[in-house]
Amino acid sequence: SEVVKKHPEWIIRNDRGAPANSSNCGKFFYGLDATNPQVRQHAFNAVRRAVKDWGFQVLKIDFLYAACLEGNGKYDLSMTRAEAMHLALQTIREAAGPNVFLIGCGCPIGTGIGYVDGMRVSADTGPTWYPALPLPWWDHGTLPSLRAMIRNSMTRASMGHRWWLNDPDCLLLGESTSLTNEEVISAASIIAMTCGMMLLSDDLTKVSLNRMKILTQIFPMTGVSGVVLDLHTTKNKGLPSLTRLWCTDRYRHLENFRATDSFMQSLQEEDFNAEATYFGRQAAFDFENVSAVQERIRSCIHVANGMGTWTVVSVSNWEDQPRVMHVPRVAIYSPPETGWGAHDDIPPSSVRSEDEEDGVGTGYHVFAFWSGRYKWISIKGKDDDDSSPYPISQRLHTHETEIFHIKKVTPGKPQYVGSDLHFSCGHEVLSFDTTEKNKVKINLKTELSRVGHVFLFIPTVDTSHVNVSVAGKPSRWSVIGNVPDDVGPSHCCGRIIRLMVVIHSDKSEKDGEVVVDY
Repeated sequence: SEVVKKHPEWIIRNDRGAPANSSNCGKFFYGLDATNPQVRQHAFNAVRRAVKDWGFQVLKIDFLYAACLEGNGKYDLSMTRAEAMHLALQTIREAAGPNVFLIGCGCPIGTGIGYVDGMRVSADTGPTWYPALPLPWWDHGTLPSLRAMIRNSMTRASMGHRWWLNDPDCLLLGESTSLTNEEVISAASIIAMTCGMMLLSDDLTKVSLNRMKILTQIFPMTGVSGVVLDLHTTKNKGLPSLTRLWCTDRYRHLENFRATDSFMQSLQEEDFNAEATYFGRQAAFDFENVSAVQERIRSCIHVANGMGTWTVVSVSNWEDQPRVMHVPRVAIYSPPETGWGAHDDIPPSSVRSEDEEDGVGTGYHVFAFWSGRYKWISIKGKDDDDSSPYPISQRLHTHETEIFHIKKVTPGKPQYVGSDLHFSCGHEVLSFDTTEKNKVKINLKTELSRVGHVFLFIPTVDTSHVNVSVAGKPSRWSVIGNVPDDVGPSHCCGRIIRLMVVIHSDKSEKDGEVVVDY
């Protein structure tokens, strides 16, 4: 490069005096010596030019580790490699200013804290599951591949919304890759469940409708990071398979957000990520407020009043053959069911009063999001030895992921069981009203056009008189399941119905309105 020709003294050199090797995927490039004031000034000018002269407000700085390559050929030998890396990032941030969104990539993790807004936490993704030739196919952890991207996105999920927004690399949707639909869905699931940044590199005009639907089902993001349950116990070469979120209407955080000026502004500006931004900031690490309740709320999606509380568990088969995967019993209980929140120090104004029926019933709705399947399971209690330790099992294809929504049945009360509109099965709902006898009124968010299905529990066995309307017009619906009551599986307390919804996003009066009379 011209820089090397004009300033060979700017390059980090090894102990033999030759340029230090970056050792990146068989390529050879130089590292600039950040201990040299002239190098830092050069980097400062380049970043400042991009921000001030060219107007960029987002900068991705890649191969940052090149600033701390090993070698004694440096301007200031008294500085450690860590100090050199610190100087490099400090220079970049000062040049960019406080309001530019900086994404660090190829950056030593600890050094980026306090300097970057987003951080690549995974290896590069790729068009194949394993690294493809001529790359060493046996390196499943560091070289470009979808498996490597998923592995590090899960193992470093806890860093997200603490120090920065996790960057899992791009979600590849194009069918020019060798990735199967199951693998694309798995990548989308992990990005959604860990709430990494959603980055796209495909020409969306060339993406198939099937793959575009996968994208819409995880957009917008929630701002909430799931907990990887088997991070320290997985036996699959460091690749976990279980991640859990929980959803609740217990807290008033969503109402408080919708009462702010920033929410009203987001509606005017069509900022679909405003809610995620708000809750992402709420989940950010606070040195002055480290508590058990804060940790639980970090993994909680706040939903509309009337939606209740439930658990969301993703389970993945990372094997190279189909396999029956299990969700352990301890993973299905939400924090309120375990009693964790009984002594939480939360202001009463922030907690909604508990519904007396929430604790009634012994069964659970289980809705599988990607396959759209429903089942009812019976669990008598968390201390009952007769119950299976793995109450949920499903056969998954190679590299396939399923997301389960597990909600306690409330006999006598309608419930929102799920949808195929958004992976959270709750984020898409603006309001859920059951105050009128024998009627459910749902308002779905209308910022984006969507076509799909909603799944409801209706506390009636006779469905001959059920009427469903969507946007003020009669809509198709069908019964897809029965819900047993406490007497036994031969007695039902209600039905599961699936109804079709179309959201036009045309600002019409009843767009997104669903009414069920039963």
